[in-house]
Amino acid sequence: MPDERGTDRQAGTDRSAGIDRRALFSAISNVSLGLAATAVIAEQVKAAPSEETKVEELEPFKYDIESETGWVGPGGSAKEATVKQLPVSQTIAGVSMRLEPGAIRELHWHALAAEWAYVITGRCRTTVITPNGQAEVDDFEVGDTWYFPRGHGHAIQALGPGECHFLLGFDNGHFSEFGTFSITDWIARTPRHVLARNLNLPEAAFAQLPQKELYIGPGQVPPAVEDIRNSELQPSQSAHKFRMGKMPPKVFEGGEERIVSSNEFPIQTTITANRMDLKPGALRELHWHPHADEWQFYTKGRGRVTIFGSHGRVKTEEFGPGHVAFIKQGYGHYIEQVGDEPTQILILFNSGLYQEISLTNWLGGNPNSLLTSNFGIGKDQLDRLPKKEVGILGKRG
Repeated sequence: MPDERGTDRQAGTDRSAGIDRRALFSAISNVSLGLAATAVIAEQVKAAPSEETKVEELEPFKYDIESETGWVGPGGSAKEATVKQLPVSQTIAGVSMRLEPGAIRELHWHALAAEWAYVITGRCRTTVITPNGQAEVDDFEVGDTWYFPRGHGHAIQALGPGECHFLLGFDNGHFSEFGTFSITDWIARTPRHVLARNLNLPEAAFAQLPQKELYIGPGQVPPAVEDIRNSELQPSQSAHKFRMGKMPPKVFEGGEERIVSSNEFPIQTTITANRMDLKPGALRELHWHPHADEWQFYTKGRGRVTIFGSHGRVKTEEFGPGHVAFIKQGYGHYIEQVGDEPTQILILFNSGLYQEISLTNWLGGNPNSLLTSNFGIGKDQLDRLPKKEVGILGKRG
């Protein structure tokens, strides 16, 4: 039988072996945890900003829509800004259209986009037919807007006495105004025997109609009041007209805004519109939009826009009448009014609901201790920071 020393030696050996095994398992576990932590840290380092981080430069976000030739005819003209002209503008396209008195933008519809409009100068009349067979005829003047959902058939006619100039906006940056579905284009490409049967005219009558798309054509100024042909059609129960210029604005020290979302204009479900008027020297405060891109069109005056796209990337451009700006969803930005004349901007967002987060509201929503740690500033400076939205700041004295 083993002696006590032998037994102790064996037990000691087992204990030593046990300790060695536990140490081995612990070491393996620590190595595994270390490898996992190293992987996490590597991902964080890769994502964290550094001088070696390579990111793409911010894309150009400015386009001069009025500088292009566009479409010009005896009844008017049209110039557009799509992804072809401004590649960054993937979600919104625009058209600057002018019609001479009596001229028409012929009956047509858009398969890929809804249409929003703002009358800049002059007067015009629109007609629209809805899928449920309701019709609407409306007259528009400066400051009025319309909205036609995707696929609704419509037409536009200038009422005089002078030219009518309006801005069109579409909720699809790939949409081209020159690729719409026009009534003359359709009829010109349909066999005459089919047209005769469908429209109750002799085949010979169709030789007198346009043999290709009219698009925009001259015409006579219509009567002040004119009934639609089918008196049995029900009036539209979804008004397509909104008087943006007549609505009470949100007033700030440096200017005012008129924001029209689906809350104010229920049929306008895919776009929110804003008319911003800036006084000389004004600053539209730093902010971003968490759920929508922003498309701007300058009707008068000048402005300087700066955008922030993370990783230290900023880009600044100056804008004047006829210029278009596009700011991606979530990108921080601000607008500085430039020059002695007031600036007016028509702004579209690709959402029927409006959302904004301002830098000042954000700062007001945090405790002092956090801001002190974040910026390294004292109480005196903290007390000077605004605590809520300031919107449009006035000119500095």
